[in-house]
Order: sequence, then structure tokens, then C-alpha cells
Amino acid sequence: MRVLVISPHPDDETLGCGGTLLKHADRGDELFWVIVTGMSSEAGFERERVERREEEIALVSKAYGFREVMKLGYPAAKLDTAPRAGLVESISDAFHAARPEAVYIPHPGDIHSDHRAASEAALSAAKAFRCPWIKRISAFETLSETEFAPPLADRAFLPNSFSDINGFIERKIEIMKTYAGETGEHPFPRSGERMAALAVMRGGAAGVRHAEAFMVLKEIW
Repeated sequence: MRVLVISPHPDDETLGCGGTLLKHADRGDELFWVIVTGMSSEAGFERERVERREEEIALVSKAYGFREVMKLGYPAAKLDTAPRAGLVESISDAFHAARPEAVYIPHPGDIHSDHRAASEAALSAAKAFRCPWIKRISAFETLSETEFAPPLADRAFLPNSFSDINGFIERKIEIMKTYAGETGEHPFPRSGERMAALAVMRGGAAGVRHAEAFMVLKEIW
């Protein structure tokens, strides 16, 4: 199976579906990673920070065994101001390059505008007449973005699919540590303790020890 994950920012792939990606890799599936935004000197980031982020991406890519990493390079925290047609086209190009059967995207109700923009653009690009090879689209939950959305019906994350990640949760947490400055001690939302707690809670709902939860938005079978 060919699997593609869309990250508005590097670390979303790990927070949202890191255990599931490791599970896919363990099964021999081909993994592709689309990073929608990026750091650059032009956007005001110091050169050392930009270089460090590139090193982090390389390490994370190796940890999961991604076959290809596609960097779209949009400025972070500004996706909602980017021309939507261009964003859809960029993601569509990635779909055509990878031809994935399964796609993981951020939840469209997340509090971060980059997540919502990336999710909506991905759904538009994945229309059946455009990408008939895509058979399943699943939205993942991202700590500090999904649970912080306002409690409105149209923003709710209502999981209907669970991935048993027992045996992968420890590695997921270890990979997340690669992103310097993105994690902290509990009660910081992106802590190892919080990641483990969420996996235990979702596992309890699924009758397994650890799980990741998804909203299946489309499935053809």
C-alpha cells in the first residue's frame, strides 16, 4: 500500500499519526510525506534555525522510512491567506506524484488556521475524478490544535476509526523529541506524558492498550 501524510508543519505527522505510520512501515507499506509550510530566512527565521529544522526533518524522515518528502514551502501561520487554487494545485501535484491509496490529513476543525486550510485543500485535491487511486482519507487529531478548538458541533473531532499502535507508542514519543523546542513537560500539551495518555484513552475506547483515533472522511472499497 502507498500511504501519504499531510503535515501543515513538521511534527504534525508524529503527533497525529506517528504510531500508525510506524505500523504501516512495519508492514512494508510505502510512505510519502507532504510538509505544507516551511521556515526560511526570508520569513524572518535565523539561518541556524532553518538549518536545524532541515536536520530535524531528515532525521524524522529516516526514522519513519519515508520514500519521499515533498516540501511545499508555504509560510507558516499564513496558509489561510495563500491563494486557495495554488494550494490545491500543489497538493494535487503531490497526490499525482505519490499516487497514494491511503491519505492522512489534519482534522478540518482544528484551531490552527494552517490545519484547516491544508485539510480543506487536500479534500478538494482528492476528489475521485481527480485522484481515483485514493481509496481512504482519514483525519487525525493533533495535540494542542484539535482539542483546543471551540466546542462547536461543526468543529468536533468524532473518531470512527482506531489504529492499534501497541508496540509503537514508545518509538512515536522518541521521534517527537527530535523536534527541539516543540515539546515540554506536562501539562504542556505536546509532552510525552500527554501523548501516552491520549494513546491510552483512545486505546480504551478501542479495546486495546494504545491507539490513535481518526475520522474516516472518505472510503471506497
